Amino acid sequence: MPLNLRDIDETQAPLIDHLIELRTRLVRSVLALAIAFGVCLYFADPILGFLIQPLKNAFPAGEGQLIFTKLYEVFFVEMKVALFAGFCLSFPIIANQLWAFIAPGLYAREKRAFLPFLLATPILFAMGAALAYYVVMPTAFEWFLGFEGQAGGLEIQALPSANEYLGLVMQFILAFGMSFLLPVLLLLLHRAGIVSRAQLAGARRYVIVLIVAVAAIITPPDPGSQLLLAIPLLLLFEGSLLLMRLTERRAAKDAPATEDTATDDTPADESQSAS
Repeated sequence: MPLNLRDIDETQAPLIDHLIELRTRLVRSVLALAIAFGVCLYFADPILGFLIQPLKNAFPAGEGQLIFTKLYEVFFVEMKVALFAGFCLSFPIIANQLWAFIAPGLYAREKRAFLPFLLATPILFAMGAALAYYVVMPTAFEWFLGFEGQAGGLEIQALPSANEYLGLVMQFILAFGMSFLLPVLLLLLHRAGIVSRAQLAGARRYVIVLIVAVAAIITPPDPGSQLLLAIPLLLLFEGSLLLMRLTERRAAKDAPATEDTATDDTPADESQSAS
């Protein structure tokens, strides 16, 4: 029996409702980002001053400066700082809107399984960014400034530009923040059944090589920052394997109880059906 136009309109209604809700979530996320961007733009100078501290501390006392070679360079630097800080500030709201859109389509068990990963994401990212800011950047900047001196009778002096320095800082923070999300990725793949703990443990030697290669690619070319990223990633990988082991043990303990409950219920159901 062919569908009439009324039936087609009724089947399109849920899709339209989802699109309307998606638009509402996107508008709220963009609005939150715009408000956070405006606030951070007002405080762009203090935020930029905070980001400059690792470089300032790496220079000898009273020395060091940031230059700009284009008239509009500092303006765009402050815009980038405001956008970067505004996204970090509005991320909880954006994540909440994303969760509010996805959560109604999940079962209660799936919500309980997915929610810890959503909560762990900003915490792990903040841990990686803090490691980059307080440990890695001061160490790397001191190493870079160690190349100052003289060569061929001319003085070699570090005169970093504001735009290049901000790009380097954002590279450090994003590289370490995103890399610290490795446990979330591995545990999600394990929960989805795509990879197992035995497979990851068996490929440990390849994972170590991959982590060292990634650390060499996404960090500046100094050995200190590469090691300071590779070592925490290896520890996070081993911690992920430990969490997978605990999860598998808990699932193994829950499985016999579930089977016993099912076997206890079966005779009662059969007796009821027989009566």
